[in-house]
Amino acid sequence: MQTNIAQRVAQIRQWLTDNQLDALLIPHEDEYLGEYIPDHNERLHWATGFTGSAGMAVIARDSAAMFVDGRYVVQVRKQVPGDIYEYRHLIDEPPMQWALDHLPAGSKVAIDARLHSSAWLTRHTAMVASELELVCIDDNPIELFWHDRPAATLSNAKLMGLDFVGQSSADKRQQIAANVTKQKADAALLTQLDSIAWLLNVRGSDVPSLPVLLSTAIIHADASVDFFIDPARLPAEFTNHVGDGVRVQAPEALEAALQQLGGKAVLVDPATSNAWASQVLRAANATLIEAADPCLLPKAAKNATEIAGMIACHVRDGVAVSKFLAWVDRQVAQGNLLDEGTLSDQLWQFRTLDSSCTDVSFDTISAAGGNAAMCHYNHLNQPTPSVLEMDNVYLVDSGGQYPDGTTDITRTIAIGTPGDEVKQTFTLVLKGHIGLASARFPAGTTGSQLDALARQHLWAYGFDYDHGTGHGVGHFLSVHEGPQRIAKVYNPTALLPGMVLSNEPGYYRADAFGIRIENLELVVEIETAGDRHVMGFESLTRAPIDRRLVDVALMTDSELAWLNRYHETVFAAISPALEGDDLGWLEQATAPLSR
Repeated sequence: MQTNIAQRVAQIRQWLTDNQLDALLIPHEDEYLGEYIPDHNERLHWATGFTGSAGMAVIARDSAAMFVDGRYVVQVRKQVPGDIYEYRHLIDEPPMQWALDHLPAGSKVAIDARLHSSAWLTRHTAMVASELELVCIDDNPIELFWHDRPAATLSNAKLMGLDFVGQSSADKRQQIAANVTKQKADAALLTQLDSIAWLLNVRGSDVPSLPVLLSTAIIHADASVDFFIDPARLPAEFTNHVGDGVRVQAPEALEAALQQLGGKAVLVDPATSNAWASQVLRAANATLIEAADPCLLPKAAKNATEIAGMIACHVRDGVAVSKFLAWVDRQVAQGNLLDEGTLSDQLWQFRTLDSSCTDVSFDTISAAGGNAAMCHYNHLNQPTPSVLEMDNVYLVDSGGQYPDGTTDITRTIAIGTPGDEVKQTFTLVLKGHIGLASARFPAGTTGSQLDALARQHLWAYGFDYDHGTGHGVGHFLSVHEGPQRIAKVYNPTALLPGMVLSNEPGYYRADAFGIRIENLELVVEIETAGDRHVMGFESLTRAPIDRRLVDVALMTDSELAWLNRYHETVFAAISPALEGDDLGWLEQATAPLSR
């Protein structure tokens, strides 16, 4: 692999020379700018060998650097050859800052405008204006040299009936068009794959873990839509399914359609749409109205049908996870300390016992012992997966995609008898989880205002964790859905009834152990005797939290009552689907805790 990387970098450097350019920027993203990308768009992997979900590389004529964040500082050294690339921190020393520091003034840096957001290009053009020149290229050299590039895996569209989604595409388009008109736009460009899938009530399997179709759409003020996708991928019933006003065009027609918007006001989300589209629109003399994707908030606030589906799929998912946890305990009791890969595969096998489960919602994090201290650990990136470690913990973060919803759950479980320090920190994480799950808050409250509730008990002991506390979750869509979020960093989006967010505080001791407890929470309205409209969370996840790791002495009476109520709910929901040893295990795992 290292030989291949060296050859590929040499090819790119020759291309730079031939085109009188000085460097090429290679992001992880593809033209849809999503978190997950299909294999045929893994350009960064082709150029560097890196398989992580976030990163960027710069290849200059006589130097190169690979940039990753804190999640991947170990992985990058295993995958990316250090004699070719310098290792740099994506946040502390961003790629364009590195370019400013290492390239001569006046250097020309090539970028593919399809692979960067409009906001990114605007910001970085200003940042380097007097020192470097950003040159937008028409042909990406990686595509010229990637001779064994895999073909795109393009699926046929699946039509989602009202029994799953609860609102017709025609109604959704009227709602979004009214929003577009309110913002004084004639049309809106939609590039987020989950927004398009939600708007047209379609799903696909073009992208791993994400049930979407690679496509683009333009919605007009009259609620009509231009949908750019190969019509052969749509079933005959599609026209009746979406209703009048959806025009299907080949993907190659997108540029011409954008040009036809010349003279009109077009809403474009600069954070989620690529810079190329904005360049085409500006060249056609369209007026750009920069605003958030108009589908984001309506998609995030689930309707009654979607909520019912999320509740139902979490019960089925909880059955699978509980069968897995029971199986793990039996294996450990028999002395079988299995490896992380075997454990991950077995969890998937339990999920597939439910025929409606179509995919994982992200790559399972299966982490034994010290590996659990890496919060985004992936056993697939290791030379050899680790095995379970006695008297430590096993952390498993996983989820499933179901036609009625998306799940995401993390459980940290005892392997043998972990020490007091593990139990102490587990209990502090649990107290934070309960603190957030029990929160009551008025309309207008944002996730960033709630974040400290999950951290307060860790902070009191001088501990913390370096990731967000909660992300939005879609309905049979992206497991990481915006715009809602719970994190230290400011987020202006107020939480709304129907939103689903994760609740996942954690604690990580490097090379020793890692702890995370994650449930998904539904935002609901709460009746009170007060004079304020308040909301709270309703836990959707249905699987036990490991009571063996709880230090009861650190728990308040109300926290113990919450845990016992939660376990009572879990038992009532999933026990009818369990029998034999699994049912016996569940009875023990959900038994009340007392002092």
